[in-house]
Amino acid sequence: MKQLFIDYNPYFVRAALAEEGELVEFGVEHVASRGHVGNIYKGKVENVLGGMKAAFVNIGLERNGFLYVGDAADGVGKVSPGDIVMCQVVKEQMGTKGARLTTDVTLPGYTLVLLPTGGFRGVSRKIESDERRAHLERLVSSVCPQNMGFIVRSAAVKARDEEITRELDALIALWDKIKENYASTAPTSVVYREAQLLERAIRDNYAEEVDRIVVNEPLLAKRLSSRMTKIAVEYYAGKRNIFRHFGLSEQIDRLADRKVMLENGAYLVVDRTEALTVIDVNTGRFVGTHNLEDTVFRTNMTAAVQVAKVLRARNISGIVVVDFIDMQTEEHKRAVVDKLREELKKDRLKTSAVAMTGLGLVELTRKRTRLSADTFMLEPCESCQGGFVVSATHLALKLRDELTEYSLVNDFGSFIARVNPSVTERVFAYRVMARESAELWKGKRVYLIPDASLARDEFVISGTDDKVLSLPAEARLVF
Repeated sequence: MKQLFIDYNPYFVRAALAEEGELVEFGVEHVASRGHVGNIYKGKVENVLGGMKAAFVNIGLERNGFLYVGDAADGVGKVSPGDIVMCQVVKEQMGTKGARLTTDVTLPGYTLVLLPTGGFRGVSRKIESDERRAHLERLVSSVCPQNMGFIVRSAAVKARDEEITRELDALIALWDKIKENYASTAPTSVVYREAQLLERAIRDNYAEEVDRIVVNEPLLAKRLSSRMTKIAVEYYAGKRNIFRHFGLSEQIDRLADRKVMLENGAYLVVDRTEALTVIDVNTGRFVGTHNLEDTVFRTNMTAAVQVAKVLRARNISGIVVVDFIDMQTEEHKRAVVDKLREELKKDRLKTSAVAMTGLGLVELTRKRTRLSADTFMLEPCESCQGGFVVSATHLALKLRDELTEYSLVNDFGSFIARVNPSVTERVFAYRVMARESAELWKGKRVYLIPDASLARDEFVISGTDDKVLSLPAEARLVF
């Protein structure tokens, strides 16, 4: 069973996709730090690099966006510094690199994608019936303006004709609104914002035939139920965090681990840099029962399956190099690469792997759009200035869950948590406990005391019924 779980509060949204109880995709978004992919801007060309066939475009972000000649509808050669262009972000800015831009705008819906600037018209290859494909192409072509293109998504295979045409009309109306906004908006400003994580998670997984959507907010569940006519939408009314209740919390925490254990005792080591991600395969305590070549082959086959899962769950993209354990036979090398490619086909993002080198390296690429999960879950280590540690944001959410668990089994009037100052600041900056404060802890008091002697991931939680509390001056009231 494929299920989508949504942990919602007014300031923070997390979405987890699980198949048979196993986490396969995870996304998180704070209202104050939304991504930019899908956003449309009124950009100003700052300079054109003829040799690179590219232009740098100011769209109002901290770094100028990068527009390749292949991503410009009229070609970069036809733009000059100072020109105003409509452009859409297709890749997030990362490290020292600005966002990648295109002037070929796309507006995705549940059953189709509108290409308002023209171009391709077609139907998803996942729709195998030639008869159904032909019908869908005729249907959408009969409604879509001649100067626009479209891609019919696989979700349309079970949709009614009126659902598809109604959505197409809505996307065309959205494009008209975008053009109006563009005409009245100042340069280097956003014209249209892509849907938030919640909307994207449902839209992007609608085509994947999700069996159930579970959300912890009643009004949201009701709204989704009215829209998702073919998917069961349930409201989770429990007091525990939704991910912890459904057994996903530990799996989410492991997304931040550098070491990924395999079932047979072997393990992967995942290291990321700005340029690429390296995944190293190690036998660990798995020694096998036969010869060395057999042990290595079986370990690599198991690792190939897990590598594909890691890429998808952590949303690792760009260039990835997998260092498999050296094998002697060409047959084994081909089998491992074939297994990796087979598992990569389960990913909805375009992913490809090349043949294994003599050193046991496999290079693969995964389409980069949004930031990876570890961008949220990890942050640079201030001590070594080279490695990464679990982010204060993720630890703030863990603190929220620990406080929730403690309060459910201890009925005190006040709760006190001593935590590292970096976590304290993130709790208030991102308001991660807003929902619990208004509902679960109503009528109670929750205090955080910054304590620099505690490790970042160390929490000391206590409770009391005392009416008068003696707390240090730095104590902060959550609610």
